This record gives sequence, C-alpha cells and structure tokens, in this order.
Amino acid sequence: MANDMLSRLRPELTKLQTYAVPDATGLVKLDAMENPFTWPVAMRTKWLDRISHAQINRYPEPNPEHLKQKLKDQFGPRDSCDMLLGNGSDELIQLLVLAIAKPGACILTVSPSFSMYQMIAEMIGVECHVVALDENYQLDATAMLAAINKYDPALIFLAYPNNPTGNLWDRGDIQTILDSSQGMVVIDEAYGPFAADSFTDDLAKNNNMLLLRTASKLGLAAIRFGWLAGDAALISELNKIRLPYNINQLTQLTMEFALDNYAMFAEQADTIRSLRGSLFGQLSAIEGIKPFASEANFILIKVLTHDASIVFDHLLKQKVLIKNVSKQTGLAQCLRITVGSKEENKIFCDALINALSS
Repeated sequence: MANDMLSRLRPELTKLQTYAVPDATGLVKLDAMENPFTWPVAMRTKWLDRISHAQINRYPEPNPEHLKQKLKDQFGPRDSCDMLLGNGSDELIQLLVLAIAKPGACILTVSPSFSMYQMIAEMIGVECHVVALDENYQLDATAMLAAINKYDPALIFLAYPNNPTGNLWDRGDIQTILDSSQGMVVIDEAYGPFAADSFTDDLAKNNNMLLLRTASKLGLAAIRFGWLAGDAALISELNKIRLPYNINQLTQLTMEFALDNYAMFAEQADTIRSLRGSLFGQLSAIEGIKPFASEANFILIKVLTHDASIVFDHLLKQKVLIKNVSKQTGLAQCLRITVGSKEENKIFCDALINALSS
C-alpha cells in the first residue's frame, strides 16, 4: 500500500534530501548565524503584555499595512515600492520560484552561495543554472553576463553579503547584471544588519530588482518573518500566489513590537560587528587556518593543515557546533562559524586550537 502511494509522488522527490538541522542540545551553538543575545527582562515583560492581547480565535490580518509601513520607516524604501511579507525569507524564495515556474523558464545563481535557492528550484522542478564565483569569492561578471545571454533567466538570486563567504560583491558588477537581465534580480540582504552597504536606495531606479530581507539574523529567528520589497505592480502580481494568512498574529505583533524597540536590536548588531572584528583577529593569529573577512555575522575559515571534517568532529567532541561546508562546491576544506558572545567565541577558539593540535 505504501509503495502504491509513493508511486503517486513526483519521481524527482527521490533525488532530493531533507534540509538537515543538527541537534544542538548541550552544545555551544555557532552553526546557524543566530543572534547570541536574548532580550532584557523588562523588554520581554512588555512583549508578553503586547501578545497577551492577541485575539487568537480570529484569523490574523491578511495583508498588514501597518506593519509594512513600520518596516519601510525603519529599513526603507520610502518611495512607491511595495512589500510582500513571508513566513521567513524561505517562503518568499519559494513563492518567487513558483511564480516563474513555466515551461522553458529557469533561474540563475552563483556558487558557493545560499543553498536554498537551488534546493527550492529542484523541489519545484525549475531548472537552475549556477555560475562559479572566482577564487576570491567575487562575482565573475563575464561569466554571469554570458549565462544571462545564454539562458535568459526569469529569476536571478544574489546574496549581499554572500552566505557562506561573508563578502560583499562589486556594486558595479551587480548593476551590470541588473541592466543586462530581462528577468527579476533578487538581492538577498539577509545579513544587512551587519553589512556596510545596502541596495535599498537602488530599488527605485531598477524596476526588475527585488530586495529580500529577514528578521532572523537580527535576533528574531524563532518568529519566522521575512519581507520582499520591489516595484508595486510586480509585488501585486506576486501577492496573488501568497497563501492567505501566511503571517500569524503572534508574529505580526512581535515584529511590530521589535520595530517599536529597534534601538536595542541595532545596538546588538553593533556589538556583533565588534565581536566579529575581535574574532577575526583571534582567528588570524591561529596557525593552520585562513579566515576570510566578513560583512555578515559569521566568518568562513579554510583549514590548511588538517582535514576540515576531522577538525569539525574534534570541535563537536568538545561540545562546539559550527557548520561544516567543506563538501560544498568551491568550499573545500572550509568551515563557517557564527559570531557568538565573547564567551562563546573564546570557547570556540580554544577548542579550535586544541583540534588543530591533535
């Protein structure tokens, strides 16, 4: 009976793998680019009071304009662009791929980069073309333009800063891609709170550009909230395939509360940037690895003297969980470390030194 049911599924599903999330119980968790800081007790108390008034017997507001305006006021853009809200940025990536999923359509992205772009395309059955970054993890503009001319992608995904390399790409190269593409170009600024640059002010002059952001890296990973900004007419069309009530009322109230108290999140982001600088300095002093400068809340390192997977295992034995990206294309011997608290970063560095001495 079970086999009969499985035969009804799309055959492509057998080739896919479930997105793996390791159990971090009892570990120093530095694998998922989360904000390591909790909220002050007084702020948590105010938040609990706010959500205690939620009418959970009612459906949430289907298209919360008040929340969208708060997002615009805090992050921009403040022009005629509109926003689409999602259950995390992953839902918005999925929605975008669904929107262009028709015979002959394809998407384009780069490698190494955020794996969900390609994974979601595979889930939906849309062809995904990938252009390799150069040896410094910068965009290969010539190869990107050749791919655009060859495939005419309906959708291009570019992470800025890039995950997992942490770097910002040349603005001129990105603008050339925007100018050359006949399809939508998504600039994914998931790590925008920690970066020195943003494309927010470029939306108005690029009607094929969409700006994707998330609340997860700020310190709100648990509520699953993201937003997509772009040309109002385009957002209106994309909104037609958004599932109704996709942002629950508790998430809406929490996000509004967070925006009303954004100064605390901005201060935490400043602290994380400072900790990132300190961690980069400590890693630069450790023999046997090469850290890459980052504009995000994580740092990529390349292990020079040991097998990266063995180093990862040694860290895990010391109760430190990071991300082993060494099997991904273009990331041989690489590991990715979330910037933690000062104490967590010290625990990690001590464990790394111990692992490299083994």
